[in-house]
Formats: sequence, C-alpha cells, structure tokens
Amino acid sequence: MKNHPKRINAGYYIREGLASIFTHGFMSFASVFTIFACLIITGTFALLSLNISLTVSRYEDENIILAYVESDLSEAEAQSLKPLIESADNVWTAVFVSREQALKAFLPEGYENDPRYAGIYPEDFRHRFEVYVLDVADMAATQRAVAAVRGIGTVNANLTIAKGFVALRNVVTGASVALIIVLLIVSLFFISNTIKLATFERRDEIAIMRMVGATSGFIRWPFVFEGFILGVSGALAAFLAVSGLYNAVYRRFSESYAGSLISVLPFGVVSLRLCVLYVAVGLLVGVIGSTTAIRKYLKV
Repeated sequence: MKNHPKRINAGYYIREGLASIFTHGFMSFASVFTIFACLIITGTFALLSLNISLTVSRYEDENIILAYVESDLSEAEAQSLKPLIESADNVWTAVFVSREQALKAFLPEGYENDPRYAGIYPEDFRHRFEVYVLDVADMAATQRAVAAVRGIGTVNANLTIAKGFVALRNVVTGASVALIIVLLIVSLFFISNTIKLATFERRDEIAIMRMVGATSGFIRWPFVFEGFILGVSGALAAFLAVSGLYNAVYRRFSESYAGSLISVLPFGVVSLRLCVLYVAVGLLVGVIGSTTAIRKYLKV
C-alpha cells in the first residue's frame, strides 16, 4: 500500500497561529496596537472629512437663485414660467413664491397689530421663483440662462458665496483624499514592519523547520492565520473605539447650538460600511504583512 501524506486541516493552522500569538505576546500586542492606532487615526479623519463635506453640501443647497417675474404678469402667467426655468441646464427645481407668500415671509409674526407695517400690501412685492441648482460651480451660467427666460425680470444670485463654497469643497475633498492615502500608506508601513519584527524573532524556529523537511506551505500557513487574527482583532478594536468616540461627539453636537450649524451623520448610517472596511483593511494588512515578512526566511 502507498503511504499517503498526512493532511493538515485549517484547524491545525489556526491552533498554531493562536499558540504563536500567546507565545510571542509582546510582539503580538504591538502588532494589534499598531493596527488599532493607525485605523483609529485613518477612520477618525475619514469621518471628519465626510461630515465636513456634508455640511458644505448642505450650505450649497441653501444657496439659491432668486428670479423675479415681470410685474405686469398675473399669478397664473407667472406660474407658467416654471417649466421653462426648470428646463435650463443645472437647475434642479424652481419653487414659485406668490406676492402673498412673499409678504408673509417678509413680515414678522404678529405684524397685524403693528402700525409700522400697516401700509405694506402684496402688490408691493413681485412673484418670484426660488431656483435650486445642481452644482453651485455653474451658478453664473445658470443665472444667465434663467434671466434669458421671457417673462423673467431681475435675477439675483450670490456668486461670491457660491465661489467660496466651491473653493471650500475642493479644498476639503483634495485634502481628505491626500491625507487618507498618506495615513493608509503610513499605516501599512508600520504594520508590515511590526509583523516583520515579530517574524524576525522566530527566524531560528523557521530555519529548523525547513532543515527537518517541513514544506513552505506547512511553515507559512500558521503565520498567515496569525496575521489574519492579529489584523482582524486590531480592526474590530479600532471600530469599537471609533464607534464610542463618534457617538459621544454626535450626542454633544445634537444637544448644542453647533448641531444646527454643522451637519453630523448618525453613526448607524456609516457603521456597516466602516466595519466592513476596517475588517478588510485589517485582514489584508495582517495577511500580506505576515506573508511578506516570512518569505525570505523560507529561503534556507
């Protein structure tokens, strides 16, 4: 009978990986802590950038174009201009505001008994449209397009504020992408080198296993599972820490006046995607770091 080679299942590799983690406790802790710290920094900045971008977008949406209808048009004629305005490029929607609605918006609550407003009537105002745009970067062109609609008189748009929002959005987006990429590269560098240091301590153990005939796969897989466990452990710890910090900040903002000025997403909106991203990064970094770290020690 032929002797078949003994099969080593995944359970063996996992047990060996876990045993190695506890045997080299300090280096294992250093690896987990490095992953934990780097992912907290990267995740915190990513969430901060997301909320800044959300706040900028909110104020962009509130930056509208006011298109005043010519005074000799009736309300029905004025409302008939809505489809023409909305057909212009970059226009998301146009909201009609009648003279009566304009008067109500202008006067403070309880003005009926205030003699200072006794001589103000709806006829003193003009029908108008509040025009919401898709992209404030093209607001100037949109203003010209709306002004060209027959029946529209004056068109007002605060182009200075629009340009400010565009500049701020570009700066936030560019800085966010650049810093997140830099942080990820730095994280990968430190994590990979930490795992390499842990593997360096076991170079003699690896060399002995090679000399007694152990295959590369037999030696490599426990390290791969070890890197997997370390990476996922650091990622989950970082996710829990970021979750706690973010929820604490969210509660403070929700209870303060700043919450009305700055948009902050509830953590539940991004929690699943962030958790998946953290686990994926931790897993890849742990596995790739352990695989590359052990490669040269297999060449005995």
